[in-house]
Amino acid sequence: MKADFVVYDRHSQIVLIAELKRKTGVSAEWAAKWRRNILSHGDMPAAKFFLIALLDRFYLWKDAGNTPDSGAPTFEIDTQPILKPYLEESVISMTDISHQRFEFIVATWLNSILQIKKPLSQRNDPLNGIIQTGLSEAVSGGYLRHEVTL
Repeated sequence: MKADFVVYDRHSQIVLIAELKRKTGVSAEWAAKWRRNILSHGDMPAAKFFLIALLDRFYLWKDAGNTPDSGAPTFEIDTQPILKPYLEESVISMTDISHQRFEFIVATWLNSILQIKKPLSQRNDPLNGIIQTGLSEAVSGGYLRHEVTL
C-alpha cells in the first residue's frame, strides 16, 4: 500500500499516516468507511494518528490502530481556518485546486506542525485545535515523506 504522506517522529518512528481526497461535503461516517476500506485492502503499520484530508474537513483518528473496525474519527477539523493562509495569494478557490496543489498545501501545513516550537495554547492561531489531539507534540522535530510505500 502507498500512503500520500507519512510523518515520522525524531526517532524515525511512524506517527501519522495521511490520505488525501479532493472531496467536499462528506460525513464522518463516509470518512470512517473510506478508512475501513483502505485498512482492509492493505497491510498498513499501526500509527498513533491517521488523517483523511479533504478539501473542507480533516478527519483524524488517534490511537485507533490499524484494524478496519476502529470506528468514527476521534477529531473532525474544519480546514477553512487552517488552509486559508495558503490560498490568500491565489485566485483559485479551495474547491477548484488541482490534486497536486492540494497535496502541496497539506504538505506545507504538516511541515508547519513539525516546526512548532512554542506551545500552541499560547498562540492565536488556527492550529490551536490541533493541540488537543497531541499531534504537534508527537511529531515535533520529525520529518515528512510523500507517497510512501508501507
